[in-house]
Amino acid sequence: MKGLITIIFFSLFTVASLLIPVPMFPDSWLSLMLGQGLSSLLVFLSALFNGLVYGIILGIVFFAISRKLEQ
Repeated sequence: MKGLITIIFFSLFTVASLLIPVPMFPDSWLSLMLGQGLSSLLVFLSALFNGLVYGIILGIVFFAISRKLEQ
């Protein structure tokens, strides 16, 4: 169940990053780090990076809330 929630959030933010043309926080940071040399690949790397970061953050929040509710 815990892994499924993380995968759902990862997929959601990865697809959202691909569809929304506005750069979100980790995306803009990654673009500055890599530069414009990998522009064709940068879109997909940024989407994966956003999905990973926000998926992990929301997964941790979900786990913390579910633990509090169990106690």
